[in-house]
Amino acid sequence: MKGVLLAGGNGKRLLPLTKSVNKSLLPIGDKPMLQHCIEKFTETGINDIIVVTGGNHLGGIAEFLGSGREFGCNITYKVQEDAGGIAQALSLAERFIDDDQMCVLLGDNIFQSSLTSLLVNYYMQTTIGAMVVLKEVADPERFGVATLSGGNITKIVEKPILPESKYAVTGIYIYTSKVFDIIRKCKPSGRGELEITDVNNDYILQNELKYVIMDSWWTDAGTHESYQKANELYKEMKNGN
Repeated sequence: MKGVLLAGGNGKRLLPLTKSVNKSLLPIGDKPMLQHCIEKFTETGINDIIVVTGGNHLGGIAEFLGSGREFGCNITYKVQEDAGGIAQALSLAERFIDDDQMCVLLGDNIFQSSLTSLLVNYYMQTTIGAMVVLKEVADPERFGVATLSGGNITKIVEKPILPESKYAVTGIYIYTSKVFDIIRKCKPSGRGELEITDVNNDYILQNELKYVIMDSWWTDAGTHESYQKANELYKEMKNGN
């Protein structure tokens, strides 16, 4: 299995912190966001990683991560020329992934669980489909929201005004290379992007999307409030609370 770290985006919600730096380089505790993600990969034995980011941020990210040797991995870089959405960013990893399986992390996801436990769940449920990681949150309207029934996800709605559940789809996904065929079928959304929610809903239609609910803490760090929360949660964990 290979790792895909998506560290693009313009970080508008974190301005002015992101005026001159990619948000994934902002610190969470004693290390940048993207280092947390890299360490999640390497702790579970995923050592071949591709980082996808915007061209204006590549220099800073590559300067920090280098070849990956310092972090015990091999890092490849790919530039997302335009803000075309998460699914479009993921499609840029196709040649790197080849026919392997992949674990995909969004660069602003900070969480406590090990990827090992999540991968065990994946292999227990499927080795041909896809899996998303869910987390019960207080503000599901900020995320893609999963509707559950009979042990299955029946649909995912992106940022619903009236969420049908409190289960947010976190930025942690596991796919086979089949995902690239699905992305090729996707049409741009109203905001002109290829949405990862559309990809996951395609898997639902094929009855190939599994899920696991994370029982430890998780947050994105894409807003000022969630960025502060990520730092607080990480500090508590470091202090053994």
